[in-house]
Amino acid sequence: MSEMMTPETPAKAAPKARATKTTKPATAASPFAEFEAFAMPKIEVPAMVREMTEKGIEQARDAYTKVKSAAEEATDLLEDTFETSRQGVVEFNMKALDAAKTNTDATFSFIKDLMSVKTVAEAIELQSTFARQQFDTLSAQAKDMQEFATKLTTDVTAPVKEAVEKSFKDLKAA
Repeated sequence: MSEMMTPETPAKAAPKARATKTTKPATAASPFAEFEAFAMPKIEVPAMVREMTEKGIEQARDAYTKVKSAAEEATDLLEDTFETSRQGVVEFNMKALDAAKTNTDATFSFIKDLMSVKTVAEAIELQSTFARQQFDTLSAQAKDMQEFATKLTTDVTAPVKEAVEKSFKDLKAA
């Protein structure tokens, strides 16, 4: 057995607690009230400073309200813009699929007709007719897609343009 575990070894006495001398009792507001370094000086705030502070707080509240309102309007605008864009893109893609289906059907019809020709002259005439029809069809489809894309762009950007113009008008008024 080691010497530390023997019953004859006296236990060390606990250190004595120091007696503290308090001159002032600590208050609930300041646990360090007895220390002069932490004491708050009693200063009378002039009425002018108080009024300026209150005015500054009121202006900050007004500014916050305006910023909050502007942020909500911007969020609504973005949501509307994204929804318009999404709907427009879906419609544009549907138009593109319809055009592709029309062109594919015309091509299969042309190939079917081409297989039934009896002379080279018929094949050349059929090819010329098909090329002319496809050129007209593709021109009409391109014009339609361009008009739709222009309308979609206008529909998406119009609300943003109006919001920007309104913001500038509000800034000039302020």
